[in-house]
Amino acid sequence: MPGGRLTQQERQQIALGLADDLAYAEIARRLDRPTSTITREVMRNGGPTAYRADLAHRATERRTHRRRQTAPRGREAAQSHGRDTEAVREYEEAFTTLLMQQGLPKMAARVLVCLYTSDAGSLTASELVQRLQVSPASISKTVGLLETMGLIRRERDERRRERYVADNDVWYQGMITAARSHTQLAETARQGVSLLGPGTPSAIRLENIARFLDFVGESMIRAAEQARDVLYSTAETAPGGTATASSDRA
Repeated sequence: MPGGRLTQQERQQIALGLADDLAYAEIARRLDRPTSTITREVMRNGGPTAYRADLAHRATERRTHRRRQTAPRGREAAQSHGRDTEAVREYEEAFTTLLMQQGLPKMAARVLVCLYTSDAGSLTASELVQRLQVSPASISKTVGLLETMGLIRRERDERRRERYVADNDVWYQGMITAARSHTQLAETARQGVSLLGPGTPSAIRLENIARFLDFVGESMIRAAEQARDVLYSTAETAPGGTATASSDRA
């Protein structure tokens, strides 16, 4: 399987495949590339409906040029821990692409991945600007969105600077927030039942949707409560090499 960066000819083949409504996996098979490579390439360059081979190629060249000119502290940290900086960058891009596929805007996904892969688990606005090479306004807007979604939180450090945190408990809080949104959707669906008339086809449909959302929301809350300790556990190797978990929570 070939390695290295995509060529301009390969990008043209990707564009042709998208125009023919081919799946990413099929395009990858034809190019003898991993499906993740094709998915990441398309998602970071406009998505399947806006992808253009020439624009994608030029954008990649510009990103490569910027990386050679600047060395963000995140890369330096990777080197200081003996990490492969190129592998870390590829992992961050793959993680970002996955979050985008699940519905997050590109900048929100980039900020979240930046926080997740930071050893401190928290960064200031200026640190995010430096690492992601974007404007302060873009960071401010994105942080507000992520905070509303329950995916990050704010805190003040010893220097009174505002830091954005994506620690373990954010996953729990994010699931609880999602469960509450299901409850709100269920309540809205039930409002339509009385409005459209109980027993009518549309009212029955909405009632079924409401019951489904109630069940999903309640199940999410139960699962989150039961699994919360997993977020604070540390892996321990038992005799025989089997990994077990122990909780760090009091």
